[in-house]
Amino acid sequence: MAVTVTALSILLVTRSRPASRNPLFTAGAGSTSVAVTVCVVLLQRPARANPLTVGFALLEVGALAGLVVLAVRDAPARLVFPTVVPAGVGMATWILRFGAPRLTAETLAGCMSWGLGAAIAVGVGLYLRALENKRTSSVRDARRAQRLRLARDLHDFVAHDISAMLAQAQAGQIVAERDPVEAVAMFRQIEQAGLEALTSLDRTVHMLGNDGPAALVSQQGLRDLPALVARFVASSTALVTAHIDVELDVVTPREVGATIYRIVVEALTNVRRHAPRAQRVRIIVRRDGDLLEASVVNDACTGDAAGDGRWHGGSGLGALAAAVEVLGGTLVAGAARGGGWQLTAAFPLQSCGRPHRDGASVR
Repeated sequence: MAVTVTALSILLVTRSRPASRNPLFTAGAGSTSVAVTVCVVLLQRPARANPLTVGFALLEVGALAGLVVLAVRDAPARLVFPTVVPAGVGMATWILRFGAPRLTAETLAGCMSWGLGAAIAVGVGLYLRALENKRTSSVRDARRAQRLRLARDLHDFVAHDISAMLAQAQAGQIVAERDPVEAVAMFRQIEQAGLEALTSLDRTVHMLGNDGPAALVSQQGLRDLPALVARFVASSTALVTAHIDVELDVVTPREVGATIYRIVVEALTNVRRHAPRAQRVRIIVRRDGDLLEASVVNDACTGDAAGDGRWHGGSGLGALAAAVEVLGGTLVAGAARGGGWQLTAAFPLQSCGRPHRDGASVR
């Protein structure tokens, strides 16, 4: 009893320490209990069944059960069986200390009953082990989700602003010689794009230090689309028309609005990178019945940049498609009617939302 209670006490007090010692304590206490029983049986010196001795024995059994639970929960999988067996045998055979070890039905039933207690302790340990594994898996998944969110932020927002800076810098090299005033205006646009990129980086760093659920949700929504389009217009030679119903932001869930913002960012970034010869870009965000639709269409074949007519947009569209699917929407990217390329998303909205009102054209 002293050995098992001491072992259990040590493990409970040092729970924050590495659990690699659990097998040693549990196996040692179980082996000690079995050795005591074997000695009593071999020496034929059974204990007197009085309240004191039985109480000590029950305390020992309880301590063994606790050790079994801790070992099953914390011990490495390869060590669970050799660790638990001695303790389980000790729990099942302790009653042999109080009588002759004759193989009678009564003795066998008693050993089986206490062996069932050992099995219950194993079951409790397995349950706690499963809970711990689930918690560890949840933490790992949450960290992975946050890393993916940060990666998407860098891909969507920082890459968009940097691509704008590159486009303006390339145009500025040509304009600087013939029109210094216009070149100065481009430098200001480059400065603004750089500030936007720094803001995106600051937000990403803030998300790294914030463990709350709000850190996983982008702050941009439908209300920020006109400013995004205006920045694209300032850095593009294409004719851009935008019909954006910003009032839908009131009835649009935050996650949906943030995803639509990302979709438009991804589409405009890909126009710069893969369709630089596009002459027209059309952006529409509107409500159609119970659907919130967002589409970006350009009149150039995005595959021309790659030379084989296929899409080469990296992993951005794949991440967006997964995000849209989680929200119950659909994302379609492909050739547009009459030529060009389009990116269209549709999200279901509640029928009690406000009626559609067309937004004004940006350009």
